[in-house]
Amino acid sequence: MVSLGIEQLVAQPLSSLAGKRLALLCNQASTDRRFRHSRDLVMEAFPGQLTCLFTPQHGFFAEKQDNMIESDHIVDSVSGLPVFSLYGEVRRPTAAMYDHFDVLLVDIVDVGTRVYTFLYTLAYCLEEAARFGKKVIVLDRPNPIGGEKVEGNLLQADCKSFVGLFPLPMRHGLTFGELALLINQEYQLGADLEVIGAQGWQRSMLYAETGLPWVFPSPNMPLPITALVYPGQVIWEGTNISEGRGTSLPFELFGAPFWDHDEILASISRVPLPGCFLRPLAFEPTSNKWAGQTCRGFQLHVTDPQQFLPYRTTLALLQAAMTLYPDDFALKKPPYEYEYQRVPLDLILGDSKLRGRLAEGGDLLDIEAGWRDDIDRFKEIRRNYFIY
Repeated sequence: MVSLGIEQLVAQPLSSLAGKRLALLCNQASTDRRFRHSRDLVMEAFPGQLTCLFTPQHGFFAEKQDNMIESDHIVDSVSGLPVFSLYGEVRRPTAAMYDHFDVLLVDIVDVGTRVYTFLYTLAYCLEEAARFGKKVIVLDRPNPIGGEKVEGNLLQADCKSFVGLFPLPMRHGLTFGELALLINQEYQLGADLEVIGAQGWQRSMLYAETGLPWVFPSPNMPLPITALVYPGQVIWEGTNISEGRGTSLPFELFGAPFWDHDEILASISRVPLPGCFLRPLAFEPTSNKWAGQTCRGFQLHVTDPQQFLPYRTTLALLQAAMTLYPDDFALKKPPYEYEYQRVPLDLILGDSKLRGRLAEGGDLLDIEAGWRDDIDRFKEIRRNYFIY
């Protein structure tokens, strides 16, 4: 059985926290296996010590649907504590916020993909903790898409943004606690950092094997399978192709009115795409891109999670869309995650040259081969921060 970091903390409260003022970075998905919220567990284990909450993108209740939809500071109706939004008027916590506490506890459901912004909220919190002399304790959770597979190119320096601050691959295979240790040490953030691990988790485990309930961390991450396809399917956010927002299967459904099933399938047939099946269908988003219009596309079924390559799969599909429909395919225009000049797709891909290579019909396997040395170096670095 897997026991979460928050469960470890309340079962054996740290003596070092006695008398300390505590803050908690969390959202509505921050619960134990019995769906008890971490805020309640901390208040029970450390009576009178919790002074404020922080929440990342999408709001405390994960109610904000899309990027650059901000959340206001609120008062938590359960505890009466202030909830400071770190995706609103600020994304970096302020000195006034940090005056409320001595130790920041972090209990966040991450999804194992470089562009998920919760990591960068954590990074800003670590930087400010170092600046103001505060301690950070990450209450770790399993990586829902496993801890073994690493896939994709490393982020290049010219593509730094709030969806990528560090040279990580798209699928990094680390837990949130391991990520915190890596970025704090490798990029010299300098925080006083501790991680309380998730006992019983093994790197080979996908979320279904943990025995834990899934509580969605953001509004378009309804299921663990969504997280598994997300390292590839998030790419569509940088285009005019629907990524399934406005449907009941975000990131599993995707397409556009101008697509032709047979043309797409023929175009990608030369690229090995193991562990999945692309089932042709039509769908009508109720919101977001192509709202109310019929999109021809696919449902991405993962048939073998251990073999599935999400990033390669969507890159192959992206290349097909770019080359088959040059007059209809379009890039999303800025702004995207508070970047007002640079091309959103480049920020998501993490490499401003990759888009051009795909559009020119470059061999995807050759492109992947060019990342191999970088990935091998990253794999060596990440081993230094394994907890499991």
